Amino acid sequence: MNHKLTLEQKKALLREQLKRKKTATAGQSAPFSGQVEHDSSKNPAEIPEHFYKTDRFVECRELAEQKTRLHEQGIDNPYFRVNETITNATAHIAGREFLSFSSYNYIGLSGDARVSEAAREAIRLYGTSPSASRIATGEKPVHGALEKALARFLGTEDCIVFVSGHATNVTTIGHLFSSRDLVVHDALAHNSIVQGCLLSGATRIPFPHNDHEQLDTILSQNRHNHERVLIAVEGVYSMDGDICPLPQFIEIKQRHKAILMVDEAHSMGVLGESGRGVGEYHRVDSDHVDIWMGTLSKALASCGGYIASRHLLVEHLKYTAPGFLYSVGMTPANAAAALAALEILQQEPERLARLRENARFFLESAKAKGLDTGLSHDTPVIPVIVGDSMGALGLSHRLFQEGINVHPVLAPAVPEQDARLRFFITSEHTREQIEYAVDRTAMLMPHPDRP
Repeated sequence: MNHKLTLEQKKALLREQLKRKKTATAGQSAPFSGQVEHDSSKNPAEIPEHFYKTDRFVECRELAEQKTRLHEQGIDNPYFRVNETITNATAHIAGREFLSFSSYNYIGLSGDARVSEAAREAIRLYGTSPSASRIATGEKPVHGALEKALARFLGTEDCIVFVSGHATNVTTIGHLFSSRDLVVHDALAHNSIVQGCLLSGATRIPFPHNDHEQLDTILSQNRHNHERVLIAVEGVYSMDGDICPLPQFIEIKQRHKAILMVDEAHSMGVLGESGRGVGEYHRVDSDHVDIWMGTLSKALASCGGYIASRHLLVEHLKYTAPGFLYSVGMTPANAAAALAALEILQQEPERLARLRENARFFLESAKAKGLDTGLSHDTPVIPVIVGDSMGALGLSHRLFQEGINVHPVLAPAVPEQDARLRFFITSEHTREQIEYAVDRTAMLMPHPDRP
């Protein structure tokens, strides 16, 4: 799931993080006296259980109560369903086949025999784990081969791969920026970008979604107060399925002497004639973006993330970024799978053509049925806005009964009025499968007279 926090929640999270940092700093700066002061008025017996018993944490109890309420209303929990086979256009759950619209196996390469064989061969040669950080003894030939192939494909000087896409953003932003700096990001940016900002200690200012004019205003007012300034955006936004106006962001970053980072988790291997992402989609020079970030878990059928950039920056990350330096290296199987998928992507452009056609057909069909697909265009991420969380849960439940697996996205991941189902389209869906899914969704959509 790619859940995001609302703007207000992000602000609250930032305030809490800063409060914790301030408290920790204050504690560290106090001179050590060799004695610990004890407030005799505080009896340990008076400390509430939810401060020290983990199963009494307020947030844990609230989640348990929410699950109980859903069960009492007869709504199955749609999360953590066990998919028993390869998830592609279909999935097998509890012994039954479903149409699957909850997987970002965009071009059908997870489960492709050639990708699987590459992973098996890597295990035969190098084992199931690199058994060390890459800077120590965990470096395998397949790591460098993948990084070189990604850099060539994306048109950058160099590339570094991490074991986790989320950790890629967190450790890169958290490591490269500090309290002297500013990070300005899209209000709908992924949680990993926000967490990286919090880790860095940089001033953080979100700007309204895809609003380059507001970004320009923010930088005009704030750029001179900071050293490094990062603009963080996404190629394709995973909740709404729309695309960033990259040329405008490039012009603004050049004028304000800022650093532009583009998260291509849902655009690499999806957008552009050859799948090179949002840069190719907008026909911009890859060198005009300072930091290209992407994940290997979607079109490239593996796990992990990457940073593609100039050689000196990549080298710096390899030697100093905590999420790389102090982590085990990517498994040989995952690296080999991503490398094989990247090669197939370039050899079989018809996969991208099918993906584009399927996404176009789903979007047009949904609109023709009167479904609200929000901002989605030219991407395989298509929301159907329901309008409230319980309605979205109920619709997901009814579609599951009809043999369609599609997940709801609820508040607070999105505003309550924007609660939705999120459909991921793949190159492997058939026209008949798409027609059935759209028809059933329109038929079962909640109405005022039908909960």
